[in-house]
Amino acid sequence: MSAVTTHVLDAALGRPAAGIPVRLEQLDPDGARADLVAAASTDADGRVTDLCDDRLPRGTYRLVFDTETYFSRTGRESFYPEVVVVFRLDDPGQHYHVPLLLSPFAYSTYRGS
Repeated sequence: MSAVTTHVLDAALGRPAAGIPVRLEQLDPDGARADLVAAASTDADGRVTDLCDDRLPRGTYRLVFDTETYFSRTGRESFYPEVVVVFRLDDPGQHYHVPLLLSPFAYSTYRGS
C-alpha cells in the first residue's frame, strides 16, 4: 500500500469527488522548495490509494489538490483554486491517510486511518 493515501468527499453534493488532480511533494528542510514525489487523480470513489511507494523518508510533505479543475468540470465556482495540506511524516513505517472534505467555499482535513 502507498505510504500516503487520500480520500476526497464533496460535502456540498454528498458524494465522492472524482477526477481531482493530486500532487504529493516533499519540502526541503527550510521549506523554500518542494520536489514532486508523485501525481495522480482521485478515482470514482474519490480515492487515491496508489500514490507513491510504501515507504517514504522522514520529512515534511504536502498534498496539493487541484480543486479548480474539479469545480470547473462540475459547473460550480469555488473560492479555493487549490487546497494544500502540509504534514510531517515522522515514522516511515506508518501509513499516512489524509482525507479532504470539500465544498466550494470551505474545506477540512484530518489524519485518518
